[in-house]
Amino acid sequence: MNKTKRLHSFFLFFSLFSISLLSQNYSSPLRIPISLSANFGELRNNHFHSGIDYRTQQVVNKPIYSIGDGYVSRINISPTGYGLALYIDHPEGSHTSVYGHLNSYSKKIQDFIIQKQYEKETYRIDYYLEPDEIPIKKGEQIGLSGNTGSSGGPHLHFEIRDLKTQEPLDVFDFLGKTVTDNRKPDLRGIAFYPQSGKGLVNGSQNPLRLNVGKSKSGAPLAISPVNAWGTIGVGVKAYDLKDGTSNIYGVKYVRLFVDGNLVFSSSINRFSFDKTRMLNSFIDFEDWRLRRSMFMKSFVEPGNTLPFYNHVFDGFVTINQEKHYNFRYELEDFFGNKTNYSFVVKGKRMSIPQPPKCTNFMPWNITNWYFDADFGLTIPMGNLYTDFCYSHFKTASDKYLSDIHRVNNKPVPLHKNGQIWIKVKNQTADSTKLGIVKIDRNGKESWVGGKYRDGGIEVSIVELGDRYAIDIDSIPPVITPISPALWSQQKRIRVRLSDPKSGISSFRGEINGKFVLFSHDMKSEIYTYVFDENRLPKGEKLTFSFSATDRAGNVSEYKYEL
Repeated sequence: MNKTKRLHSFFLFFSLFSISLLSQNYSSPLRIPISLSANFGELRNNHFHSGIDYRTQQVVNKPIYSIGDGYVSRINISPTGYGLALYIDHPEGSHTSVYGHLNSYSKKIQDFIIQKQYEKETYRIDYYLEPDEIPIKKGEQIGLSGNTGSSGGPHLHFEIRDLKTQEPLDVFDFLGKTVTDNRKPDLRGIAFYPQSGKGLVNGSQNPLRLNVGKSKSGAPLAISPVNAWGTIGVGVKAYDLKDGTSNIYGVKYVRLFVDGNLVFSSSINRFSFDKTRMLNSFIDFEDWRLRRSMFMKSFVEPGNTLPFYNHVFDGFVTINQEKHYNFRYELEDFFGNKTNYSFVVKGKRMSIPQPPKCTNFMPWNITNWYFDADFGLTIPMGNLYTDFCYSHFKTASDKYLSDIHRVNNKPVPLHKNGQIWIKVKNQTADSTKLGIVKIDRNGKESWVGGKYRDGGIEVSIVELGDRYAIDIDSIPPVITPISPALWSQQKRIRVRLSDPKSGISSFRGEINGKFVLFSHDMKSEIYTYVFDENRLPKGEKLTFSFSATDRAGNVSEYKYEL
């Protein structure tokens, strides 16, 4: 073994040894049998899953414990996202642990953050703490599990992050011994992507996506060989499986071999949040948007800088001989369970046509624009993952205050955002009430919003392929009290708040003109205030008021004498 290899082996051993030591320092955040509903790095809509999800026996209010000594460094409360979330820094291990979708915090944390919410007069809060404000011991109860925020059922979302960079790490590197897994990943599909003007698959330049059947024993069946010529990419649809559950999970390692040579591999170990939307380049975005199917690409687009890859020639394969090319996927999970799947690509010489003429070609590495008399699109540099040919269509409409604009003929992801501008047809309309709506394939509208500028509305969008038009919202939010006669007796106020068009932008509850703290969650239209006797006026008649503003600036108010 040469010196370089010896050094590499030493550092690899040292890294694994360090992880092993760190693993012994952290304990489980739960004291119930461990069962997972999601693992690290799973493919989600517009992002990679940044932690693991612990089942909580289908109920809320299971005690949650700190995995190690440290201090509360951040408290985030939101009706969306992680809901009630808690961040604990562990300086000794150089990590941050994150606990999401909680139902409540422990008393000392709850008292602290309620005080800050009243100081800032807001329910939604993202508060950073100093190390000496709330110290925490290993095994200390820090809250109760819940279902708050963007959660689809009771569970604990748990992360371990690098303390310095806040990049999420694979929790299994630290708590993997708490999980048993002897099941192999499950391969479900193979896809082929001939490169435009450079390759063909079965005589076509369109992607070819194939489902993989199963034998009676559950093993994946072989697909029929495909014919190809030139430069192609390949993708795989696969999920991991775990003992004792029918859930599907993300696959940690993907490797592609051609004629015994490794041409692509990916390993999802860590990532930065500013790159998590690059998932849309990691997967077949068009297939996901149109058919809700997730193929993982085994090639790397030029604008994709995810740290997962070890690849040769960006993973693309050149078919330039009339022979059989033997492809093999190796899929592996964290615990070493592997699935191998082989298939054949026949090299068949074919004449590769030039790509269709493109009027609006948009390179991935520059700022791109498209403008006409009543529409504009700007895509700042750094938002595209690969080149594409932009197309634009518009349809006259009597329903909206503009034409309906189709922004490209197929889905294209943007890393952050682009801007569209649409001209208003009726310049007498109240511009403060106007906004852009997105119209899906079934005609369902969703308010995007925007601001009036130069006779039109401008707004940011995060992908191409949808239809947009200008609409008006002049209808205020609807505030509905729930059993107000019982509020004083129950020491609780509940109102239902909804908005039929643009959605709620802000709200405020007051008693005798002073802020009171209403809690709410995205899954419900109900807003709740629990009487805080220490903050309510003594010996006075109490007047309750609740106001709400929607995203178009329409305001509603409700008052009640308690």
